[in-house]
Amino acid sequence: MIATWNKLTGIQKTTVQTVSVVLFMGAMGWAAVPLYDLFCRVTGYGGTTNTASASSGVVLDQTMRIRFDASVARDFPWSFKPVDRVTEIKIGEVGLSFYEAHNPTDEPIAGTASYNVSPYEAGRFFTKIDCFCFELQVLQPGETVLMPVTYFVDPDILDDRDGGGTHTITLSYTFHPTDIPADYVAPESAMTN
Repeated sequence: MIATWNKLTGIQKTTVQTVSVVLFMGAMGWAAVPLYDLFCRVTGYGGTTNTASASSGVVLDQTMRIRFDASVARDFPWSFKPVDRVTEIKIGEVGLSFYEAHNPTDEPIAGTASYNVSPYEAGRFFTKIDCFCFELQVLQPGETVLMPVTYFVDPDILDDRDGGGTHTITLSYTFHPTDIPADYVAPESAMTN
């Protein structure tokens, strides 16, 4: 291999090196999103939350204040807001909160919600059991819906060096437009209106 490499001309070496760099960068670009997503989910970096099928089962006497924030992407016609802006729950207790969305247009519109929590250090300890953000949402013309999120704050937050001093966690959602899937079927109640 070394003998072959030594026989290549300068232009050939440069070409091989350039192609190698381009292939490496393409592979890194392809892998960046899934690796970053995995990193954020494991560490809570960037306010990424955890998911679970049930609570930890441990409920403490200490409470955590939860603030709710809502926004929509530019030119997205829905109105979207939390039903309650602030709630207080015991650490470890399962909370249930709602967001309200309304489609004021005369056509069905689909959206998906991106989310995060702040402070970012709390992301590892804020755990969602169920959330409207896990699925595509389609609102029919004029439809208003309440969308639930079920969550808890892991008691381990109190022992964490970075998250231990947290007294308020803000849960933020932003709705973005999404194409309605070709196989989407409107619910019967929407077809009769």
